[in-house]
Amino acid sequence: MSTTPAIPTDQVSFEDMQGLIRFGHGALTEAEFLLCLVKDASAAGDWLKDAPVTSAATQDSPPDTALQVAFTSQGLAACGLPEEAMSGFAQPFLSGMTGEDSRSRRLGDTGANAPENWGWDAANAHVLIMLYARKGGLKAWKDAVLNAAFNAAFTEVQSFPTRPNEGFEPFGFRDGISEPKIDWKNAHPPSKHGREDYSNLISPGEVILGHRNEYNARSASPKLDATTPNSDVLADAPDKPGLRDLGRNGSYLVFRQLAQDVPGFWRYMDSATGGDPASREALAASMVGREMDGTPLIHNRRDIEGSPRQNDFTYEDDINGVSCPLGAHIRRANPRTGDHPHQLEGRIGWLLSTLGFRRRRDKLPGRHDLVASTRFHRLVRRGRVYGPKMTPEDALKKGGKPGERGLLFICLCVDLVRQFEFVQNAWMASPKFNGLTGEADPLIGGRAQMSGVASDGFSIQKADGIEERHPNLPQFVTVKGGGYFFLPGLRALQFIARHGS
Repeated sequence: MSTTPAIPTDQVSFEDMQGLIRFGHGALTEAEFLLCLVKDASAAGDWLKDAPVTSAATQDSPPDTALQVAFTSQGLAACGLPEEAMSGFAQPFLSGMTGEDSRSRRLGDTGANAPENWGWDAANAHVLIMLYARKGGLKAWKDAVLNAAFNAAFTEVQSFPTRPNEGFEPFGFRDGISEPKIDWKNAHPPSKHGREDYSNLISPGEVILGHRNEYNARSASPKLDATTPNSDVLADAPDKPGLRDLGRNGSYLVFRQLAQDVPGFWRYMDSATGGDPASREALAASMVGREMDGTPLIHNRRDIEGSPRQNDFTYEDDINGVSCPLGAHIRRANPRTGDHPHQLEGRIGWLLSTLGFRRRRDKLPGRHDLVASTRFHRLVRRGRVYGPKMTPEDALKKGGKPGERGLLFICLCVDLVRQFEFVQNAWMASPKFNGLTGEADPLIGGRAQMSGVASDGFSIQKADGIEERHPNLPQFVTVKGGGYFFLPGLRALQFIARHGS
């Protein structure tokens, strides 16, 4: 006799969660990220105990500054965490982004993106310090946080200053439009988050450890025996008597530096379109899937009053990619209902596809789905841009503004493999995404072969069935460094601090 599993409905404790997860700190336009080594574990513990780390609790008025702290696995060990505490973390976090050659291949970190070409590797660091402030306030905030106690505890090894946040990425397109909304109140069961119709809601357990996820189960979280020294500061593990929850209200954080070749991008668009400004921008929009102001190319979008993000659309009426190319960046980053448009295949076929029992074949001969159900792979982005701003017009000029520019990519998730690595491998880097051949993401994809298959093409589908092909795309974005971090809850942060001091 089967029974329906109970739904974990624990209330989310914002007081125990770092604010970056809930708020993103977008209003704090200035930011700087620091990679540091633990110089003295005892001093590090003392600093962490008193560090003004910003929680996700609602405040009477928005803060002027924020501090967030995350750790590599090496950093947790350097802070004195015992082996039994470390063993409960996810293996990708423990081994690191560059810990396995197979992981690098899956992430597309080959060729120009290979770790041996990086300028830095988080595996050689311990702590990521994230500083945010309102305009004009970052320097004073940095001086206050990086005080004498901090300098006694840590050695700075890498600094990542950012450009003030304006909502546009370096190529000039509005960014951050399709961020998922987290159902913090658990107001809707996972079945209403997107099984039947596309929804931008995701369960809290897709972002924070120890809470209900889209599988209607608790996301895996590292736990400790309650007898572990200093573990009394941690919350009891739900439904696990005698255990304490080290991961609860924390998240895994992915940090990658993505250098963007803005002059190369716009010069390619200009050359491919014969120098016509309107055609140049149209080609760039086809690769992104949106116009520069964020307007999606999909023709069935619904403009909702008061909804400037223009995110209310699906691909169900554009399965052939005539409005928005099948390989466009936004289709790869968030396929929405691209994997199971139930109006086309009937409810039974849709159900089989959703549950993973078969792949859907749509009306295009030979085209089949290679995208697993979207809602199981969403993640929350919190990145910032860096480097001098460059307009498309400036990019086309000879001798334009020098300097590196790009994105400091940050995302949060509970399952590095199911979320970040799946998106990166199956959607972004895959040359066979959506039934295509020889195309990685035209915007951020590498151009090295994937499993012997070329990935440097881009096609624009047409109503007459004849595709517009763009072969031999240059690489516009190059990985310069990266790593996996644990962003602990505030209780867990105190546990980490106790083991150092």
